[in-house]
Amino acid sequence: MKISDGFDARRLRPKGPSNWRLRLGVALAALLALCGLLLALAGGAGLLGHSPALGELNASPGGGGVLLGSGLLILWLGIWLWRRCRRRMRQPLALNIASHLMKKHD
Repeated sequence: MKISDGFDARRLRPKGPSNWRLRLGVALAALLALCGLLLALAGGAGLLGHSPALGELNASPGGGGVLLGSGLLILWLGIWLWRRCRRRMRQPLALNIASHLMKKHD
């Protein structure tokens, strides 16, 4: 099959959206995970008896437990958001062509 002179393969691929929003999301998610890790460490230190980590916030075992739980929750949220943004950044761009015209891969 002869390719015509007016054929341009770049028209088949859509122009990708800019990545700055996803990169900013990855950076914010990493900061969120870091803050969650620090809170969890401070809560764990309060539970182990080293309470001057955050002053009066975790002087009691209940406060240390709350800090540990909230830190782990924030850490989980940051990791989840980071993975979601990274997955969307690495998504392959699909061709703008009908699927039945493409090669069959079993």
